[in-house]
Amino acid sequence: MNKTLVIYYSRKGENYVRGSIKNLVKGNTEAVVEKIAQLMPVDLFEVETEKPYAADYNACTEEARSELSENARPHLKKMLESADEYQNIIVAGPCWWGTYPMAIFTQLDALDLAGKNLFPVMTHEGSGLGHAANDLRKLYPQANVGEGLAIRGADVGASQKTIEAWVKRNF
Repeated sequence: MNKTLVIYYSRKGENYVRGSIKNLVKGNTEAVVEKIAQLMPVDLFEVETEKPYAADYNACTEEARSELSENARPHLKKMLESADEYQNIIVAGPCWWGTYPMAIFTQLDALDLAGKNLFPVMTHEGSGLGHAANDLRKLYPQANVGEGLAIRGADVGASQKTIEAWVKRNF
């Protein structure tokens, strides 16, 4: 049972890139997840909120800050009911206020993660992994948190070697 699952949230549309707002056809996290999926067999689960985040980047960051301060668990369009068949779970998302979008935690809270290996992956524009790995350790103490991977969103296109090295070390 060494199957690997990737649970991810990715933001398309307006994103902060190298100091300005750019419109992305594909979110940075989705692009990283696709690169991981090209390197190893994984099952993908995309986290999608019932109520979409604001299309405007600045409004979205305020929604994210509000959710974080309220420790919110936004409702999702669909939920993964079980992760029983997986030993490894890559948890991927953009770094919003130092951690994952709260929707990621909505999904993780619904799973039995005891004995699972969780690997944090974050896309960011300067904050690295933030405190995402520590949040996983704190919220899911029965799981093992492995080596994280932080990829600057603006550098996703040139991140293949970094991702390959991380996959080799951990899987």
